[in-house]
Amino acid sequence: MTPVGHEAPSRSGDGVHRLGPQRNPEIDASVLKATRDLLVERGYQAVSIDAIASRAGVGRPTVYRRWRSKAHIVHDAIYPSIEPTPLAEGTLEDRLTALVTGAFALFGMPHARAGVPGLMSETRSDPELRAKLVTEQLEPVRLAVAQLIAEGVAAGQIRADADADTVVDVLAGAAIFALGVRNADDAPVLAARVSELIIRGIRVDPR
Repeated sequence: MTPVGHEAPSRSGDGVHRLGPQRNPEIDASVLKATRDLLVERGYQAVSIDAIASRAGVGRPTVYRRWRSKAHIVHDAIYPSIEPTPLAEGTLEDRLTALVTGAFALFGMPHARAGVPGLMSETRSDPELRAKLVTEQLEPVRLAVAQLIAEGVAAGQIRADADADTVVDVLAGAAIFALGVRNADDAPVLAARVSELIIRGIRVDPR
């Protein structure tokens, strides 16, 4: 068994050692947890690769073999891996509210509140990080919203000019801003209010 902080040499299918380590998931988990803890304790600007490595009990080279920068570590520490999933069952209101509630729950976590503003700033100078944030994180949400809108338009419930990108901008933007300046305990109430605003804006018959 390989202890945490060490990695076993990789082997090919023929049993021959190949150049490069076999990635140890325990190290990944330790680094990401250390990053989340440090974000809450110190804030984005005060977190460094050295601090993350020290807290996780690994060396700097181990960290850099996995992530090219602090921002990339923070990204993976904050955002879960999102896989496309079918929309929840229920009414239009139920399904949209579930998406908004999920966004508020994510951005309401202490490490997300501490890290997201700095991370967004980093994307302006890091095209790869921006692609990870926009493509990997937002695209599944946008596709889910687009599907919901298409179904609503077909059922005569949603305006034909409703735009998925705008809805995603509103729900994600509201969650990030509100939870950056308000008490995270208010997240459920805020999510419900934002859901109502969005629904009223895209329904054929706002009520």
